[in-house]
Amino acid sequence: MPSGKEIRNKIKSVENTRKITKAMEMVAASKMRKAQDRMRAARPYGEKIRRVAGHLSHALSEYRHPFLNARESVKNVGLICVTSDKGLCGGLNSNVLRLALANMKDWQAAGQGLQVTAIGNKGLGFMQRAGADIVSQVTGLGDRPHLEKLIGPVKVQLDAYIKGEIDVLYICYTRFVNTMKQEPVIEQLLPLSDDKIVKGSNKWDYIYEPDAKSVVDNLLVRYVEALIYQSVAENMASEQSARMVAMKSASDNAKNVIGELKLVYNKARQAAITKELSEIVSGAAAV
Repeated sequence: MPSGKEIRNKIKSVENTRKITKAMEMVAASKMRKAQDRMRAARPYGEKIRRVAGHLSHALSEYRHPFLNARESVKNVGLICVTSDKGLCGGLNSNVLRLALANMKDWQAAGQGLQVTAIGNKGLGFMQRAGADIVSQVTGLGDRPHLEKLIGPVKVQLDAYIKGEIDVLYICYTRFVNTMKQEPVIEQLLPLSDDKIVKGSNKWDYIYEPDAKSVVDNLLVRYVEALIYQSVAENMASEQSARMVAMKSASDNAKNVIGELKLVYNKARQAAITKELSEIVSGAAAV
C-alpha cells in the first residue's frame, strides 16, 4: 500500500486537474451559447438565398450555370473537411474524420481521384498523415466563422469544378442536433441537387441586369459560400457542446477518483495508527 504522503500528493494533483476541467467546462458552456446563437442567426439568410437561387435556377432562361449540371461520369472528387483547431472535445473530430476516411476509401476503390480542402487544424493533420492531395487549407478560425477566411480555400474547389478538374464536390462536417448530440455528415455541394435548391411552384421569368450569366454566376457562388459558412457554424456549435460535455465528464470522473483516493488514504492512516497502538501495547505488556 502506498504511503500517506504519496496518496496526499496524488489527491492534490487530481484536485488541480479537476479545477482546470471545471473552468474549461464553464468557458465552453459560455462559448456554446454564443456559437448556437450565431448558427441560428445564419439560418434565415441561408433559407432566403436558397429560395432565390431555386427560383433563378428554374427560371425561363437559356443560360444554365455549371453548378447545376451533373457530369456523366465521376472521375475526380473534391472534399471539404471541416474539423476544429483544438482538441479536448470528445469524439467530435475522430467521428467526422472516420466518416471522411470511409468515403475516401470508397472513392479510391472506384478508381476516382481526390483533392481535399482542410478547414481546421485537426483535419489538416489527419489528411497529411493519410497522404491526401491537399489543394487548400485554413486554420486558426477562432471561436466564430469568418467568411473572408473561408472564401479563398473554398474558391480553389469551386474553380476546379468549373474547369472540370473535379466532377463532384462534397463537404464533411459535424451537424449540431442538440447540446448532447452531434452527428457527422457528408453532403454533396456540387452539382447542386434538388434537395439543396428549392424548386418554385411555377416557372419564374426575370429581367436580368446586366445579363442572366452575371446575375446567376454571382448568386450561385454566394449561395455555395453560404452553405459552407453554415456548415462551419454548425461544426463550431457542435465543438463547444462536445467540449462542455467532455469537460463535465472529466470533472465528474476526477471527483470520483478523489473520493476513492481519500478512502484509500483513510485506510492507510487507520492501518498506521493500528500498527502503532499494537506496538505500544506489546511494549507495555513486555514491561
